[in-house]
Amino acid sequence: MIEWTGLSPDEARQFLANKDKSKRDKRMSLKEAVQKFVKDGDNVGIAGFVNARQPVAIVHEIIRQGRKDLTLSFQSAGLAPEYFAGAMALDESKNSIKRMEFAYFAHEAFGISPLLRYLTENNKVELEDWSNYNMSARFKAASIGLPFIPCRSPLGSDMLQTNRAKVIECPFTGRPIMLLPASHPNVALVHVQEADIYGNCRIQGPLFTCPEIAMASAHTIVTCDRLIEHDDMTRYPNRVSIPFFSVDAVIEVPYGAYPGNSNGLYYFDEKHTAEFRGACEKLRKGDPAPLQNYYDTYIFGVENTTEFINKLPLSQIQYIQKIEPGIRLDAGYTVLG
Repeated sequence: MIEWTGLSPDEARQFLANKDKSKRDKRMSLKEAVQKFVKDGDNVGIAGFVNARQPVAIVHEIIRQGRKDLTLSFQSAGLAPEYFAGAMALDESKNSIKRMEFAYFAHEAFGISPLLRYLTENNKVELEDWSNYNMSARFKAASIGLPFIPCRSPLGSDMLQTNRAKVIECPFTGRPIMLLPASHPNVALVHVQEADIYGNCRIQGPLFTCPEIAMASAHTIVTCDRLIEHDDMTRYPNRVSIPFFSVDAVIEVPYGAYPGNSNGLYYFDEKHTAEFRGACEKLRKGDPAPLQNYYDTYIFGVENTTEFINKLPLSQIQYIQKIEPGIRLDAGYTVLG
């Protein structure tokens, strides 16, 4: 029998069947949401992709509160797991990662994560390696209530040596087929451009498997750049990317993905990302002081994302808004940017 991380399919099925799916006001503070839904030892599903719509504000709050022995499950990410890894590297007694199940951990335009190298070179974390499509398929299986999903990818590679997939003979074709175990995180961390008070979410641009991660998880915390009226959300129901019944907490956090990008609102901040990644690289090479200073300044030295943003030059924020042109999010009527 497979050893499940997060919820097993049977546990998830029972939990989600009994979950309160009523349409109710789910607004709460980020501190409350993290305190209520993120526990030591949890499997944490990270939405977004590389540096796009990363749930940075939620991760910063988790780091401030401290969580240990986490499993991080994601398709491809950069900023969110790097912030977790940096907190672990600085003080493993307060924040720690036990395991990662993922496809790609790097920074857009900047290359592989320095702290992924640090954690692996020092044998500090368990790794389970999948392809991008495989991780998406695992979340898809969980989101539709299946314990596994058949897949041809990546048959022919050596990836089977790095994960728990099983190869069987297809009962219909007689050819080999790979079975991927579903991934049911205990809690999903998601950032979107727009949400209403009930948890309906509207995503502009690529979805990045975010709906599947939200539907697959026992609990989902959503931050949004803008909280909109429910009537505005339902005016275009085909634009609802994540339904309210899969969301447990909604927090309006402008720039909640910064220094990553949020399509139609702001581009990722190459200058700040380079500053953060540079400090991570220095820690990997034996000098933790720059990274400690970064965390003391931008995470532990502030209460929330607003204070984080206020520590940055206004011109820097204006620039990432300017180079990410405003995009109409709701069929051509609301213009952001």
